[in-house]
Amino acid sequence: MNLLRDLLFTDYGLMSLVVILGVIVIGVWFKSFFARKMAEDAARDPG
Repeated sequence: MNLLRDLLFTDYGLMSLVVILGVIVIGVWFKSFFARKMAEDAARDPG
């Protein structure tokens, strides 16, 4: 419980949480970006 309290209620915990969430968001964005580009490439090049 001490770990969770530090993560949610301290300045360094909140900044860590922001970084963790930011990395997750960037990862989801990269996944959708690359999936879209691969689909465009596959549609453009039938071979």
